[in-house]
Amino acid sequence: MSEVESSRPEGVAAAAISRLLVGTTAEFTGRGPTKAKTSFGNDVITIVLEDTLTKAERGLVRDGFAGEVVAMRRAFQCTMAPTLIEGIEKITGRSVAAFLSDSHIDPDFAVETFVLAPPGTTAQTPGTPDRRAPTR
Repeated sequence: MSEVESSRPEGVAAAAISRLLVGTTAEFTGRGPTKAKTSFGNDVITIVLEDTLTKAERGLVRDGFAGEVVAMRRAFQCTMAPTLIEGIEKITGRSVAAFLSDSHIDPDFAVETFVLAPPGTTAQTPGTPDRRAPTR
């Protein structure tokens, strides 16, 4: 699933984050991506997911409904956002300031990005719509 170096503390967190994204996606859509790679920046975590589309979504894309599939994926991300943010905060011990998400159809990739609040600070009050919903 995840191509991370688990001997480093950062690698252990990356593997946990990759599992969080794959598992949450499977829980909400019925199928998770087959590959996930988590990368860390100073205050940014980015997860690249591959092979994300369900069989039904692939059929819709084949029949010319790629835009609708991307819109549906964005809706799923809004629904999954609280679960993902809570998981990222638990794994990293830091507050999530922003969550950005997008999907690409061909090739089949998705990117999830979490911007972390500075250490020792808390992001906006939980439940604030602009924090919980990924940007469009």
